[in-house]
Amino acid sequence: MGTLNPNPQSNQLPPGYNLLPLLQSKTIGFYRITVLILTFCSYASFHASRKPPSIVKSVLTNPLNSTSNSADSDSSNGWAPFNEGGERGTHRLGELDLAFLSTYSIGMYFAGHIGDRIDLRYFLTFGMIFSGFSTIFFGLGYWWNIHSLGFFLIVQIVSGLFQSIGWPCVVSVVGNWFGKSKRGLIMGIWNSQMPIGNILGSVLASSVLEFGWGWSFVVPGVFIILVGGLVFLFLVVSPEVAGFESLGDGMEIELNKYEQIQNDRTSTSSSIVLQEENSEKEKEVQCIEANVELHKVDEENEAGLLHTESQYSDSDGVVGAVGFFEAWRLPGVAPYSFCLFFSKLVAYTFLYWLPFYISHTSVAGVHLSHKMAGILSTIFDLGGVVGGISAGYISDKIEARAVTSSSSNGKGNSRALATVTAIIDGTGSIGAALGPLLTGYISTRGWNSVFVMLILSILSAGLFLFRLAKAEVISKMNERKWLWNRISTTQ
Repeated sequence: MGTLNPNPQSNQLPPGYNLLPLLQSKTIGFYRITVLILTFCSYASFHASRKPPSIVKSVLTNPLNSTSNSADSDSSNGWAPFNEGGERGTHRLGELDLAFLSTYSIGMYFAGHIGDRIDLRYFLTFGMIFSGFSTIFFGLGYWWNIHSLGFFLIVQIVSGLFQSIGWPCVVSVVGNWFGKSKRGLIMGIWNSQMPIGNILGSVLASSVLEFGWGWSFVVPGVFIILVGGLVFLFLVVSPEVAGFESLGDGMEIELNKYEQIQNDRTSTSSSIVLQEENSEKEKEVQCIEANVELHKVDEENEAGLLHTESQYSDSDGVVGAVGFFEAWRLPGVAPYSFCLFFSKLVAYTFLYWLPFYISHTSVAGVHLSHKMAGILSTIFDLGGVVGGISAGYISDKIEARAVTSSSSNGKGNSRALATVTAIIDGTGSIGAALGPLLTGYISTRGWNSVFVMLILSILSAGLFLFRLAKAEVISKMNERKWLWNRISTTQ
């Protein structure tokens, strides 16, 4: 735990604390709660500003539900170039999603490295404000009467780059304030910022859709800019800024569950933390940890997750950086990468196409309005909120969450972490970009084909995790750490 220095350097605090002196010199608990709230609101606003394209899809195309009593009569003919007959309209919507998600995934590779070198508060505020402006700029095409596909593609490309700043920044800030002390329930609640942001974005965009689809972009854009102002005024990025001592080197944030496997407690172990984006869940990005044991692997070990550190150590025993192909051979990297690929393919397909599907599918012979379809699509995200919090609570009960440990080889591990994280996040982002694009093409043959793709994808994701999950279950049962073992021992 950090302790307050005798002379906290309050001049380093964000300007909001200088405007409100009563907030200065608070306990570390106060700053931690503030950080959780601000980072939660920050990333929720990022997701809220991503929702407008999915809400207005059915308005931009030449609607199939022309007999609907929707109030969106001003857009009943669609919006060129997305209302072209045949299959081209939905194809171009899929290409818009691809433009955004491709640059978003590319930007993720660079945002983390840049954030390590500049003030995270400035960098996060910069990303939020310009994400808002790019969202608003897309909506201005409605009033400017723009019908050029190139305009919308360029705006989506720029928006993807600014949006990629959000996740690395909020994770780094929370990691500065919370080491391995966090519990699964707390992180489950914090991670719900993604589905809650989606819900908020859907409600905001749908509520003003009847006034013109441009407003569906302007309102979420203004919202993220306002939240960015709060971040600039009040976000304290690290304990040192508030006058506290550092929580220590090597502590990493745990955002997902993966239990440390121990077969030989006398052996020395090192940890490689694998950070993934969570969606909803199928989840936008999570942090995964694969434990690397330093002893000989038993042939009967079902996990297949143990590895020998000596392959990556020099003569002094210092763990060096691993190469790209070496990182792929690390325990658990490939299964988690491909699991995230298929999971995000499913999640982002729902994220970008669910309102469109609902508005184009009759319910009891009646097509829902575009506004009602957008609001109804939030049920999917409500499941993400309940699932994320429940998973955190259960992980606390059975102690099956990620275990983050400090290591004397912090520098080497950090270098390995960067490569491994890039592999997992990059692979997942490819799936996120591919799913909406394929949906734009496959949906023209019927939505049953789309759901077949989604079913096969989620089954594939489960298969990649099956062996790892089986190993964890066996390990926990052998250590008698499951909930029912505790109940039996206390009786």
